[in-house]
Amino acid sequence: MNWGNPYNWDAAEWQQATWGERFMFIDPYFWSYFGVGLALATSIIGASWGIFVTGVSLLGSTVKAPRIRSKNLISVIFCEAVAIYGVIMAIIMIGKIQTIESYPNGQQDECYTTALFNGYSLFWTGISVGLSNLICGIAVGVTGSGCAIADAQTPETFVKILVVEIFGSALGLFGVIVGIIQCSGATFLKNCTS
Repeated sequence: MNWGNPYNWDAAEWQQATWGERFMFIDPYFWSYFGVGLALATSIIGASWGIFVTGVSLLGSTVKAPRIRSKNLISVIFCEAVAIYGVIMAIIMIGKIQTIESYPNGQQDECYTTALFNGYSLFWTGISVGLSNLICGIAVGVTGSGCAIADAQTPETFVKILVVEIFGSALGLFGVIVGIIQCSGATFLKNCTS
């Protein structure tokens, strides 16, 4: 939907507007899709960073102890789960976005405000999920790296460090739960009625 100039400001009013008022003119669908992109991209970056850190240590440690190569792949799987969390949230968020087809006469301002709320809600959901998955991927990667190195030295430490790695992986799951709660109120209606 083309909102045009929802508040009918002229050029002089636009020049005197604050930055917050200017952000209100950015299309709500832009905010929504930008949030989806952030959730997906930062989750994938976190997963790839964790896989990189874990993989390097795993390959280096297998030189000394070849027996750890298959057992420590669980760390790589935990890192990959972080990217899957981002994909799941992107699918949930995309399901909330619909094009507003009509709105009652004289209620464009109310419909625009509602759409703006939904756009901001999905944007901040993307920020929350993306950052939690980015940090989760790094945490799981560093812990997995330490797990591979410690397992190569003393095999008894594998299960103990794996428990710590599971708790690190739970951070991403917490981010998904918070994201689902955050975006639960954001729903674009096809027919905007008050």
